[in-house]
Amino acid sequence: MNPAAQTPEPAPAPAAPAISDAERAELRRQGILLTSIEELYNWGRSNSVWPLQFGLACCAIEMIAASMARFDIARFGSEVFRPSPRQADLLIVSGTVTKKMAPQVVRLWNQMPEPKYCIAMGACAISGGPFKQGYNVLKGIDRYIPVDLYLPGCPPRPEALLHGLMELQAKIRAQPLTGPAAPAHLRPGADGGECVIPDFGPHDLEPPHDPARWQPPRLIRTE
Repeated sequence: MNPAAQTPEPAPAPAAPAISDAERAELRRQGILLTSIEELYNWGRSNSVWPLQFGLACCAIEMIAASMARFDIARFGSEVFRPSPRQADLLIVSGTVTKKMAPQVVRLWNQMPEPKYCIAMGACAISGGPFKQGYNVLKGIDRYIPVDLYLPGCPPRPEALLHGLMELQAKIRAQPLTGPAAPAHLRPGADGGECVIPDFGPHDLEPPHDPARWQPPRLIRTE
């Protein structure tokens, strides 16, 4: 019998224990920072979200208040409200979106570079709000552009907008740099974010919604 055949294979080395968040925080207090390229990259992106200097209705007053000294949105790195969509990466749809204004909102979204994000602020931007039955009000901006975060309220207070910004930061920090869940600007061949800009038809916007972004709910009737 070959003695080499009886030699047991070496056991695999045990995996290194994972470092808990508490241990990582303690090391950070001691001046030791453990991170990765992905974590560092997303940390920088999440703490430099620049909103577009753009408002629609009464929710815009609350958005302005969030940037004042009492609430201080600068704590989150978002005090730079850019006047140009080509320099912004966050569109806060703050207020009632009329059908006359909807093409301009979509055009601003298309002019923003990737990666970009959208917050629908208030009941009007989400669903039309108290003006939902009006002939001239869009029943939700998500019919034309993708919305990352819905912020309910009529209007939401500045604290709610800051909380929504924190939730958006958590979403950005959790995005991987590779794979199908990566941001669009890191996926080869991904959609560049171009959305259909509606035209003014004789009775309504044409198309009334972007089929690639929104579909009406289907009612399933059972006997």
